Amino acid sequence: MKLAYVFGCFIPTLLLAQQQGREILKSQLLSGTEDLYPQSTYSVIVDKSKDVEFEILLDFLVSLKEQKEKHALELHQYIQMLETDMNRFQHNNVSNMLQTRMKKYISQLETAYFSKRSQLQLSEAVSNERNDLDLLRNRERCPVQEKHVGYSDDFLNGICKFLRYSKFEVAGMSEMDNILNSANVICSLSFDRDENYIAAAGISKKIKIFEFATLLRDYVDVKYPVVELLNKSKLSCVCWNKYLKNCLASADYDGVIQVWDACTGQGLSHYTEHQRRAWCVDFSHVDPTQFASGSDDCSVKLWSLNNKTSTCTIRSGANVCCVQFSSCSSHMLAFGSADYKIRCYDLRHTRIPWCTLADHQKAVSYVKFSDSDSLVSASTDSTLKLWDLKKTSLEGTSTDACCMTYRGHRNEKNFVGLSVLDGYIACGSESNEVFAYHKSFPMPITSYKFGCSDSISGDESNGQFVSSVCWREKSNMIVAANSGGSVKVLKLV
Repeated sequence: MKLAYVFGCFIPTLLLAQQQGREILKSQLLSGTEDLYPQSTYSVIVDKSKDVEFEILLDFLVSLKEQKEKHALELHQYIQMLETDMNRFQHNNVSNMLQTRMKKYISQLETAYFSKRSQLQLSEAVSNERNDLDLLRNRERCPVQEKHVGYSDDFLNGICKFLRYSKFEVAGMSEMDNILNSANVICSLSFDRDENYIAAAGISKKIKIFEFATLLRDYVDVKYPVVELLNKSKLSCVCWNKYLKNCLASADYDGVIQVWDACTGQGLSHYTEHQRRAWCVDFSHVDPTQFASGSDDCSVKLWSLNNKTSTCTIRSGANVCCVQFSSCSSHMLAFGSADYKIRCYDLRHTRIPWCTLADHQKAVSYVKFSDSDSLVSASTDSTLKLWDLKKTSLEGTSTDACCMTYRGHRNEKNFVGLSVLDGYIACGSESNEVFAYHKSFPMPITSYKFGCSDSISGDESNGQFVSSVCWREKSNMIVAANSGGSVKVLKLV
């Protein structure tokens, strides 16, 4: 019908143009050519002009037909894709709430769906150029079985996970004493090995360890820690060892990296090689004795519980804001810097980065491995980014490795927290909100505003901001803290 309408509008216009062209040929301006050319020659010129006009019209019609046939073929291919996936995922009953959420996001889901399906077809025909991708899954000391899922299945599973939840529900809360005091800013949260306890550290120069179950009590109260660890300087990060139950490490504003016994509250060892403030510390997921730290002195240092000095130093061209070991590889380490870049290193060859990722517009504040092949980063450019490590290059920066950019939260100057779990991504916001995303889609699933009901908004909150977030792996719960010292346990429902 659309094609007929186009023809119906276009052809009368073209015929009118033909008639005007003939009148111009016969006008006084061109009539002088009769004095130069015989009448027979003039007739030949007019006839040739008609032939050109018809050729133009025919070419247009042929081109338009070819274009519409191409679109029809593409549409047929899209329908075949849908029918193929529909046959694999039969669903009898869909709740009204789920249907409402589908309709709300249908346009964005459609774009993402066909984009991913096209990438799948392309990836089947194009092989990756890197020959050292075995590094990503080379977990030597603690072998694990990975569940390999087809790219299409993984994406469709992502749709289910995105639509499954619609809001955050408060499952527990705690208010630090004197919550209006800026010294209560909580900069870092970390669960212990069994996720029965959570450590909170920040500007107060204390690491407070809470029993998680006490945070779930259904009344508002000041929750008191079971242990308090006193530090000499403001704390920027705390990380619990995932194998040694009572072992945790901290980084502080004096550049000191400290290892603690969480049971007794005593410091076991401290390391003072950093020359400026240390922003981050992380234990290896493979070797329980190894940990790494990053500092404003533009270095990443590797440490061992068995050594009194660092075992390796990696120099960066800018202040190091975050560092993390891969949970799937024995040798992969990533860190983000103030020069807007992320660098991944093979720790067996630390002379040059294994890859350098560049697409952020401001400092990279957090990096988290989503799985063996992908990395999530946060920046003060108010975006999160998902990186496909299989698309990286050893030479230069890998700008094409960014496969998704997430927007919705606000982050321009503070550390607001980042945590990932099973494809879900949580981060804080300078609007005093916690945001949840799923890695497959750029828009938030939902958000929760401290002190308010759930809403995705950008309202001012008296300067307060969410300063740290941490998923609890055994559940779909997240612990979040803000700059006012408030701690809340949120559950996706």
